Amino acid sequence: MKVLVTGASGMVGRNLVGYFREKGVGTVPTDLAGWDVSGNLLDKDFVFKTLASQDFDAIIHLAAITELKKTIEDPKTCFEVNCFGTLNMLELAKKKGVSRIIVASSANVFGAPKHNPVSEESPFDPRVPYDYSKVVSENMAMAFHRSVGLPVAITRSWLLFGEYDQPTRATIRFIRACLKEEPLTLYNGGRDTTSPSHAVNYAKLALSILTNEKAVGQAFNFGGEGPVSIRELAETVKRLTGSGSELKLLPPRSELEKDPQISYPSIDKIKSLLGYKHELSLEQGLKRTVDWVKTQS
Repeated sequence: MKVLVTGASGMVGRNLVGYFREKGVGTVPTDLAGWDVSGNLLDKDFVFKTLASQDFDAIIHLAAITELKKTIEDPKTCFEVNCFGTLNMLELAKKKGVSRIIVASSANVFGAPKHNPVSEESPFDPRVPYDYSKVVSENMAMAFHRSVGLPVAITRSWLLFGEYDQPTRATIRFIRACLKEEPLTLYNGGRDTTSPSHAVNYAKLALSILTNEKAVGQAFNFGGEGPVSIRELAETVKRLTGSGSELKLLPPRSELEKDPQISYPSIDKIKSLLGYKHELSLEQGLKRTVDWVKTQS
């Protein structure tokens, strides 16, 4: 098997490519820059000539604009990249006759869920352009599956972390602060709750989907083994680093954030349908990420 991976320069992409190579799975990584095959997924010549000429038989489509603030400020670019980029990849998958295409969606399609854990059948409640772009991408993927039989699978991830993560994201920010003995700032008392998991676990899920026919036409929620508040995440990082950093519990930044965002998935479906088990526990993933951050500094 050889897999085309879009968005390969991102944190998830880099961890996934590394994991696949460790497992002996060939990859064709691509992004805007930095790889042997680099270009814009909105460029039809790049997609339907350059990428189409590559040797692969499956696709993992991770590429997207994910920063919520950017998608609010520039919804046009958000929809162009996240929706039309996905459409081009679905067309490429059809043209190449791939055995599978995984379209990476997001937990954000569910918005602020009224009930937890969130199952695959929970109602969508998107709020910002990014959320809506992922709803559109999912619908396009399923349209290709139902109309032309494209072997599609969709993943919806909660908080992923790991090596190569952006410094502004919570996990890396906590690790760096703890290593420098700096305060950990927790707005709204760190009550927001999610389900963090190392990106290697997502890579294992992706490989399971690529090699299991039961995954075709399915959407899968993905996260850690259970709910973790942002305060609990900060306290775990503090303990693992042996840091004396102070937890600064601050009020919400706005009235809209007064009620904590509590969202975490049921992962029963990936366990029962795919036989999935996590590669790394939360602590193992955090320790691995701490070690990486130390090498960077």
